[in-house]
Amino acid sequence: MIKSLNSKFYILNSSAGQLLIESGIAISILIVALLGILGLLSRSLGLNNVVSSQYIASNLASEGIEVMKNLIDSNIVQLRPWNEGIDSGFYEVAFDSLAINQDQGRFLLLDSTGNNYNYQTGQPTFFKRVIEVENIGADEIKVNSRVNWQIKGGSYSVNLEDHFFNWRP
Repeated sequence: MIKSLNSKFYILNSSAGQLLIESGIAISILIVALLGILGLLSRSLGLNNVVSSQYIASNLASEGIEVMKNLIDSNIVQLRPWNEGIDSGFYEVAFDSLAINQDQGRFLLLDSTGNNYNYQTGQPTFFKRVIEVENIGADEIKVNSRVNWQIKGGSYSVNLEDHFFNWRP
């Protein structure tokens, strides 16, 4: 009888450590899963910043093209030559002005409303916009609006190109 009690006691003791091992494995699996989720979340937030800046840069490049278009339209409305004041070169332009200035490599500033970018007042940003104008012929101008920026150790660029023509006879 003593022998059978000891054998039952031995069986109970040998399975008692199994719960501890199973718990350790389960906790390890949970930790690995949580680390994977946190890594994915961290990467998503980082990419969100990149996508957001690409969106802003695309709009800034588009704005540069629009400013040049407005300058051409202004020339036409005022019965001046369509390409007056638009020579081949590299320029800085602002949305609220028809003046084009030689590129000085300046960063755009975000005004206090947080809606408009310019070169005069506001908070510094990491965006640089350069407008490249090339007179292809007497009746055609090629305009490239390029926005460059650096974030999180990476360099990015958006380049939009448009061609404007002397459509008046």
